[in-house]
Amino acid sequence: MSDTERKRYSEKQKVKIFDEEFLPHIDSMYNFAYRLTFDEDDAKDLVQETYLKAFRFIDSFQEGTNAKAWLFRILKNSFINDFRKKSKEPSKVDYQEVETFYNSDEVDEPITTDLRVETVQDMIGDEVSIALNSLAVDFRTVIILCDLEGFTYEEMAKILDIPIGTVRSRLHRARNLLKEKLWNYAQSMGYK
Repeated sequence: MSDTERKRYSEKQKVKIFDEEFLPHIDSMYNFAYRLTFDEDDAKDLVQETYLKAFRFIDSFQEGTNAKAWLFRILKNSFINDFRKKSKEPSKVDYQEVETFYNSDEVDEPITTDLRVETVQDMIGDEVSIALNSLAVDFRTVIILCDLEGFTYEEMAKILDIPIGTVRSRLHRARNLLKEKLWNYAQSMGYK
């Protein structure tokens, strides 16, 4: 759709679309963002950035189409852009934080590790989430979109901007990788 063909919404229409078509998906957006970032604050920031972009570019949204898929695509692109930007930046050290620590009373306290706590923490956890989170982001993303969010292959292809055949093969490979990672856990739970 060219700029001349693009529909211009009034401010009232924009707010209506935002409230009725975009906001109902905020929980799914947060869950997807969290599964990509593994950090609550980063996930919230990513969702906020997604909704800001969605409102800013609302004129390019076709009312009545799949708003959830449109939002997921914006979120996925924002995540990839942020990831690329951060991977090119050198590591940063907050010297103020280091100075504060060394000037505090805690600097002389011995740091001990309670191995009992660490051992129990390692034993407790959702094995499926751990296995899913250990997958590469491309594989993790297709499983989240298909198996957790219920998108069709066609919708996933649009969100990820890849051919449907690639979606299918990536999903097949991702499921096999997940199955391999969960094999020992399944056996320990009595499954054959």
